[in-house]
Amino acid sequence: QVQLVESGGGSVQAGGSLKLSCAVFGYIFCTYDMSWYRQAPGMEREFVSAITNGSPKYADSVKGRFTISQDNAKKTVYLQMNSLKPEDTAMYYCKSVSCANTWGRGTQVTVSP
Repeated sequence: QVQLVESGGGSVQAGGSLKLSCAVFGYIFCTYDMSWYRQAPGMEREFVSAITNGSPKYADSVKGRFTISQDNAKKTVYLQMNSLKPEDTAMYYCKSVSCANTWGRGTQVTVSP
């Protein structure tokens, strides 16, 4: 059984940075295909970024500001978020696509103007 635990969320002002972490407790192959999603209040969950066998992918809304990376030794995936905007405010979730689309419980990111 795999478990994903997100951390690193918080409150920042616009223009600030945060680095989210998603620790994977389970098989190493669970980190091969990982995604970050976010969900703002009253909105649908939306794709943010993914890393598949080391290849990153980004939503247009975060391209150039967010960077996804992973440390296989730590079985952890990161999301470095720079130049944050108020519209980035949401609960951020990671998902292991390679392990039955298992979701974490999320970490809150709040960006004030």
